[in-house]
Amino acid sequence: MAQSSEARERRGAREAEASEPADELRSGDTGAVEEGLAAPATWEQDGPDQGGGDHGEAPSAPLESLSLHDGPIPHAPLPPAGGPWRSYKEILANLAQRVLDAQRPIRILQALRWEAEVEEQFLRSKQRELPRVTYSDDLGFDPAAKLREIEEILRDAERELGKRDRLGQILRTTADEYRQVVSMLMGRGTKAFYTLSRELYGSPKDKLPDGKTSVRDMGFVLYDLLTAIGGERLGPAQQREITAEMAALELNARFDRFFGGASIRVQVDDSLLADAAAGSDYVKIRSGAMFSKSDVDILEAHEGWVHVATSLNGQAQPVARWLSKGPPRTTAVQEGLAVLVEILTFRSTPRRAKKLNDRILAVDKAEDGASFLDVFEWYRTEGYEEEECFQNARRVFRGGVLAGGAPFTKDACYCKGIVLNYAFMRAAIQHDRAMLIPFLFVGKVAHEDVPILHAHVTDGIVRPPPYLPPMFDDMSGLAIWICYSSFFSRLGGTALAEHYGRMLEH
Repeated sequence: MAQSSEARERRGAREAEASEPADELRSGDTGAVEEGLAAPATWEQDGPDQGGGDHGEAPSAPLESLSLHDGPIPHAPLPPAGGPWRSYKEILANLAQRVLDAQRPIRILQALRWEAEVEEQFLRSKQRELPRVTYSDDLGFDPAAKLREIEEILRDAERELGKRDRLGQILRTTADEYRQVVSMLMGRGTKAFYTLSRELYGSPKDKLPDGKTSVRDMGFVLYDLLTAIGGERLGPAQQREITAEMAALELNARFDRFFGGASIRVQVDDSLLADAAAGSDYVKIRSGAMFSKSDVDILEAHEGWVHVATSLNGQAQPVARWLSKGPPRTTAVQEGLAVLVEILTFRSTPRRAKKLNDRILAVDKAEDGASFLDVFEWYRTEGYEEEECFQNARRVFRGGVLAGGAPFTKDACYCKGIVLNYAFMRAAIQHDRAMLIPFLFVGKVAHEDVPILHAHVTDGIVRPPPYLPPMFDDMSGLAIWICYSSFFSRLGGTALAEHYGRMLEH
């Protein structure tokens, strides 16, 4: 349900209290403020060309420049040659707005779009010929000019904030990823596209932080588990009898309750390729698509409570404005959170979970040389309908090489994100840093951003997220779920399951 103004005020008070510098400096704490207090940004550290212009010291993040030691009152910085003195917040907000403006015309999925006749041609060939795909030369912007614009932002950010400023590092990394995205889109249909896709979104071959388990290892374990329960009757059959128009009406009513005063539009779109997609303040549903009640429940949590909510939370930031948009580095957190919320609210289904996990294996097969035809046929052997087989294979090969070896790797992020978000939450609770968990929703973030962003609530650079899924507004139930999940994993679950398995055989 929607978060009331009273609940948000209470949460804001809790976050402000939790963010006092003294709390951040507990012994053994790895919070972000500790480093900043020890080493405030100065000319001597970062060079004379920071945001102070030709004279005076550059402004620095308020908490990062705080010192409680007695000392002489510092001289106020002189105004830069080109105008009045600007605060750290002003400089950061200006750079963040420039990043937002620069990325606005960059629309990745639109640039990778396949026209409707591609599927028609493929079906006419009786699925025996590779689809014939062409991409428009017009990306909606001039790539060379866009690269120059972003490079100028990167230079100004380093000059005005310095190399060591931690919020500046997040902003520069974000801008640099948009620069790589432009280069990736320029390489559509070639192996260069895949090379940058893998750098930006990762690969099923990548290792998890344990340094041992790869994403594809996880995919194969889940494949066996989800295949084993696929034939079980776990609930009543879900009929897809809800039209796109009916689903839009229902979701509009639900979002009105959850988001309160925010105006969120759910609309039917006849140009959409996926069943649904979320924007900054809207959700689009594909015209002609049919949904079950479970599908609508999933759309509410996945698209609304996570994707739209994090967009609105990012838009609420007066300074850290880049948080309203998600570069590739935030994809695993975003998609993983959306699916994890489906799981925590018991909205997911074996079919849904298998579909997401199969994306890892499809990308892995394509990386290893499987063609579009091979992946299409693999999906068919997994029991998908013919239309689904085409849609699923298209997700993997859009922008890549249809003959194999160079796919679009974004779809490997979903299940990876589930695992990493769970691990982040578990670590936050174990290390008495549970207050960091809601900041996964403060906007479009990567995990390494969260402690830094949380540390800047007190100085007003970051605002706590106003919209949260219910289980993250009061995390008592979440904490117990994580504790028991960890407890069960230590019980020797296989032996216990075998015990009851033998009993059920009789």
